[in-house]
Amino acid sequence: MLLKYKTDYEKIAMGLLSFIPDLNDVSHLKTEIEWYQNETGRQLFLWKNTTGDLAGVVGVEQSKDYLIVRHLSLSPSDRDEGNSFTILDELAQLYPADKLMGTIATSPLIGKWEQRHKKDEFSGLNG
Repeated sequence: MLLKYKTDYEKIAMGLLSFIPDLNDVSHLKTEIEWYQNETGRQLFLWKNTTGDLAGVVGVEQSKDYLIVRHLSLSPSDRDEGNSFTILDELAQLYPADKLMGTIATSPLIGKWEQRHKKDEFSGLNG
C-alpha cells in the first residue's frame, strides 16, 4: 500500500532512499526530500509490504500526460521485481490518466513492468 510522505516518515524515507547509490550522503538525501515536498507535481510515497512494514519508497514527478518515476528503493529483504511491480501497479492505479515513464535508472524496471502487463493482457485474450 502506498502512503503519501509526511514529515513523520522522514527518517524512514531517508533510510530507504539511502540504498540508492547517488543518495547515500545525508545532505543530498535531505535536499531530495525537500525537492519532493516543495515543488508542485512531485510526490514521495512510502510503501507498506504485506506484513505492514514500511519497506519501500518511490518518488514521482507528474507532468501533463505522464508520471516520471524518479526514485524507487526497497529494503534489502523486500527487494525483488514482484514488490517493485506492485509499487508500479499501485502508482498506475493512483494516476490512471498518466503513462508511467522512468529516468535512466528506473526505465529498465518500468520496461519490464510494461512487458509483464502486455503478457498478462495477451494471456487474458487467449485464455
